[in-house]
Amino acid sequence: MAPERFDLVVIGGGAAGERGAAQAAYFGKRVAVIERRGEPGGATVHSGTLPSKTVREAALFLSGYRQRDLYGVSVDVDADLGVAALIARKDAVRATEAARMRANLDRHGVELVRGEATITGPGAVEVTGVDGGRRLLEAEAILIVTGSRPFRPPGVPFDDPDVHDSDSILGIDRLPGTLAVLGGGVIGLEYASMFAALGTDVDVVEPRAPVLPFIDGEIVDRMSRGMEALGVTFHLGERAESVERRDGKLVASLPGGVEIAADMVLVTSGRVGNTAGLGLEAVGVDTDERGKIVVGEGFRTTAEGIYAAGDVIGIPALASASMEQARVAVCRAFGFAYKQDVADLIPSAVYAIPEVSTVGATEAGAQASGIDAVVGRASFADNARGAIIGDRDGMLKLVFDRDTRRLVGCHCVGERASELVHIGHAAMTLDGTVETFIEMVFNYPTLSETYKYAAYDALGRW
Repeated sequence: MAPERFDLVVIGGGAAGERGAAQAAYFGKRVAVIERRGEPGGATVHSGTLPSKTVREAALFLSGYRQRDLYGVSVDVDADLGVAALIARKDAVRATEAARMRANLDRHGVELVRGEATITGPGAVEVTGVDGGRRLLEAEAILIVTGSRPFRPPGVPFDDPDVHDSDSILGIDRLPGTLAVLGGGVIGLEYASMFAALGTDVDVVEPRAPVLPFIDGEIVDRMSRGMEALGVTFHLGERAESVERRDGKLVASLPGGVEIAADMVLVTSGRVGNTAGLGLEAVGVDTDERGKIVVGEGFRTTAEGIYAAGDVIGIPALASASMEQARVAVCRAFGFAYKQDVADLIPSAVYAIPEVSTVGATEAGAQASGIDAVVGRASFADNARGAIIGDRDGMLKLVFDRDTRRLVGCHCVGERASELVHIGHAAMTLDGTVETFIEMVFNYPTLSETYKYAAYDALGRW
């Protein structure tokens, strides 16, 4: 088997793989991307980020959620029709994004190789195709961006057709009347609110109290109240000790004798790195107990010439950060005088209903780090655009440093929070102060105008 020579071999054709490959090709490198699925996209396109967010938007549309308070609309979703519509929309978005990624790789001259990859030695990757054929690729650098998959804890009957993880839940053929979500992290809360919007009674079991401790507590409280209004019941500080099929229901038993009976169970217990079968141990690439690759500066692994980025290395496990990590890894690998580091400020979003997005320090985090924090708030209920769209519960919260007057944290809950947060993100990147928002002129009516009034609110507390 004669080796084929490339400058870079990327293992994994997801969002990070596509961006890393395109970065290298842009600077004239010959690149191959190995993808085991029939289409590129990885979990971002096929089983995670885009499908779940598409389902969320479809759920909001089908349920009439955004119109309930405005027009008194009450929508009963036909279970069969609802699932069919969700699947159809999800599949359409997936096909569109996969086609865009193929076109981008083609435009950059990147070869897409379909098959299973095994690293067989320094700079050598063997690919086994679906037809059993083999190819040997050699390269100066190897980038591993194979992503992750849901962790399935022992003792949970995943062989039951109504017990799901965050991948398999996207393949359901009916809407359950009741759903138990075991794990109240980001993924669990997103799915809990989606199903609740469609009329499912949802119970969320989460050991932590409150949920999402890394997000500003005031924002989480508003999100939680919004989810409770949808019909989500929280069991915080609890953990399911067992799940079993009993009298036609799935029963989750909690400490103290509490039992939750549901038509369907969703387990969200973290992620496992997709590293099995890559041959990492043989070439000296270290992994942790959940199969995630250990990296150092510049996303170098413990083996010479091998880099890793994205969910396969663990936190922050955000698609946005994963893409940037892959670009930085490629620039470091080839010595490009270009993108050398991932930005310190990385926004995050929870696509629950209501939506949450945040960047920078929380109020409590700022105070704990020694910052004399001044907080400004603006409610969507007091905003003209908020009144138009019927979002009375949304809020923007800004955290400033009293001494420097600079914005150090931005936190949003409500409609379009994941878009709105980027105004604060940009201001923080450019060392903006409270006066930045006072001086800005915003379109009227817009939710963006809440920045000006949150700044005025902060000035009142100075």
